[in-house]
Amino acid sequence: MDKKNKTTITVIHLLGFHIPHAVTFLVFFVFFLIYCVTICANLLIISLVSYSKSLHSPMYFFLSQLSVSDILLASAVLPNMLHAFLEENIPTISFSNCVTQLYFFSVSECSECLLLTLMSYDRYLAICKPLHYTLLMSHQFCWITVITSWSLSFLVALFYNFVISTLQFCGPNIIDHFFCDFVPILKLSCSDTTIVQLELTSTTVVFGFIPVIIIIVSYVHIIVTIFKIPSITGRQKVFSTCSSHLIVVSMFYGTLLFVYLVPRRGQSLNITKFMSLLYTVLTPLMNPIIYSLRNKDLKQVVGRIANNCLKLLFHRY
Repeated sequence: MDKKNKTTITVIHLLGFHIPHAVTFLVFFVFFLIYCVTICANLLIISLVSYSKSLHSPMYFFLSQLSVSDILLASAVLPNMLHAFLEENIPTISFSNCVTQLYFFSVSECSECLLLTLMSYDRYLAICKPLHYTLLMSHQFCWITVITSWSLSFLVALFYNFVISTLQFCGPNIIDHFFCDFVPILKLSCSDTTIVQLELTSTTVVFGFIPVIIIIVSYVHIIVTIFKIPSITGRQKVFSTCSSHLIVVSMFYGTLLFVYLVPRRGQSLNITKFMSLLYTVLTPLMNPIIYSLRNKDLKQVVGRIANNCLKLLFHRY
């Protein structure tokens, strides 16, 4: 068929999850609750880091930026998913909104990768190079690296969208997923996507694989340093300073690499959707919870704020 006779896609049907109608409202309520808790928990982290002088350190500065990234990721995916649960027919999204969702999803994923890498480097310096930590992890260095991370994330996402805009989309207009991801969108194109897939894969390797290598190398040095500490108590104390970050990294990259690196022929669509759900919905929820539960400094700040609020309340009455 001649390209001139092909109809350009304007609306996309997102099949999402096949949920029985009887439990649709319950599922909607659960995900709405997850979204509210995610936003509130991450805003709490940002507020605590800004409010307390004891949290004005590189580690917590990077953590607050990670919370911004988590809010962006959750907001890029969950509102549209919640709207889809309320649709009686197959949920639809305009092609322009689909590309917009892909853009902000890309920004949040790239920034999360880079920020987790910065956090691992921060832990490496704090544990392996403590005498040089203050000099190397200066206030200026933190701001420069964070601004660079966000700038690169926006540029990479812009590059992805530019590459996709060069393709022609003429059908089908059905995506068997709950949000607009790269691979499902490319499947809708009637153009040759070989070069585009190569470009996207190359960029993903640079911003996905290289950070993983840096994180692994950092933690190898950290583990070696921890084992050199003579006392068991000392080892536990040092390891506790990076255990939360290690859990978050494992959870985020474990699901992300499974979805994008495991061959599609080895995955069912339901498994792919479930794993995607873990890093797009549950990771932004769990990050602040993990850091809050396992971090004494954050718990102490929350305790002080709670005590001050109670004192003010009792003072009034």
